[in-house]
Amino acid sequence: MAKRHLAVVEAATEPRALPSRYLTPLDVAEILGVPVETVYQWRRKRTGPRGFRVGRHLRYDPVDVRAWVESLMEGAAA
Repeated sequence: MAKRHLAVVEAATEPRALPSRYLTPLDVAEILGVPVETVYQWRRKRTGPRGFRVGRHLRYDPVDVRAWVESLMEGAAA
């Protein structure tokens, strides 16, 4: 059981690789494990990761998503 716990700790400390392409709201929802409607609500409330439009399509830069998640983790640790 100690090995299993160690593997979980290692996985939690290493950041997961994000795709090199811009993310759709569905991608962000899948990565974060939330409903896609939550991603849209974050956008409306201006509380989620920074997004941008390409024509009528909403996209997210993976770097911005990672920075947003890290800011949440720093806030939770304080």
